[in-house]
Amino acid sequence: MIESNGSPDFEPAARALEKLLHGVTDDQLTCPTPCERWTVGDLLDHFMGLTVAFRIAAEKGSDAAPAGPVDPSVANLDPKWRSRLPAHLDELVVAWRQPAAWTGETAAGGVVLPAEIMGIVALNELVVHGWDLASATGQPYDVDSQALDAIHGLVSQQTGSDGAPGLFGPSVALPAGAPLLDRVLGFTGRSHRWTS
Repeated sequence: MIESNGSPDFEPAARALEKLLHGVTDDQLTCPTPCERWTVGDLLDHFMGLTVAFRIAAEKGSDAAPAGPVDPSVANLDPKWRSRLPAHLDELVVAWRQPAAWTGETAAGGVVLPAEIMGIVALNELVVHGWDLASATGQPYDVDSQALDAIHGLVSQQTGSDGAPGLFGPSVALPAGAPLLDRVLGFTGRSHRWTS
């Protein structure tokens, strides 16, 4: 869905991710994910941090991690993540629904960007890492087409044969007629055929 100010709505991506959370079992926390070296628990810890960081970015607050993000770890995962992460997602949705969130510049993880780009980066994190979580836990994943359109515009410009160091691995080439989600995943260095 597109907001009245022309910016994408985070609600569909947040709800798709929240639905996945209900299907994660405790014994899956140590399972591998498409994110090299990250387990499911590491990925959930990353979600806990990114939802707060990008909410603060939308609100133009002080960057919570001005020196850069900390490596996520299942060892640091909040024991109450099952209740707190959905609440963080709700707050993120509300924050990026404010027209002011998309204006000026803002920072997250030590990176300063125009707010309209930072918003798409945040949405990309939800959608692509949502796919990571779904794939790692064997769950279906339904992605909003408008969110995919928005993030495709970002990742297709930011990646290349060598990837985007610190963000994405080398691109996986796919034909133009491939499903949009598969092409987005390819630009972020992922194969839609990934299995653990």
